[in-house]
Amino acid sequence: MKLRLLLRALIPAALCATAPLSCATRPEDGLSARSAFPDRYRSVAVSVFRNESMMPDLERDLSASLVKEIEISTPYKIRSEGAADTVLRGSVRKVDLVHLSKSPATGLANEMMVRVRVDFEWVDLRTGKRIVAREGVESTALFVPSYPAREPIELGRLAAVEQLARDLVSAMQSEW
Repeated sequence: MKLRLLLRALIPAALCATAPLSCATRPEDGLSARSAFPDRYRSVAVSVFRNESMMPDLERDLSASLVKEIEISTPYKIRSEGAADTVLRGSVRKVDLVHLSKSPATGLANEMMVRVRVDFEWVDLRTGKRIVAREGVESTALFVPSYPAREPIELGRLAAVEQLARDLVSAMQSEW
């Protein structure tokens, strides 16, 4: 009987202690158990970004990563543009391969980095107003194409796209 009463008291306390905390909308309010994402929106449409780079299909990978990240990290549902409250759209501006180190024996790249730069905007479809817009958001990822790792460029590309998706979704949070 005492154990049951003790569990009844401890379980709600444990749940409250593990609730996710985020910064409040106003900095002077400190931490809050509320979501950091604006609660006036319920859904997001993710448009396939325009790809102005020379790397094919990067825009599709980015859209897929954005959909996954929005579903995992936000309270929003993914909908088509005709059914959504908001839309996330943008352009892949540039993709670079940066040589970080070379083999002294062969002169070939030991370490390389994929750098992806995008512009994006999150728009309220009811009013047509921008919620968030950023230019020149950049993400990088390292890969090792040389022996013994022999990592393909796709590994660096995927890591850069996934980091970029996390960064864009983080930008959708309430203004600080």
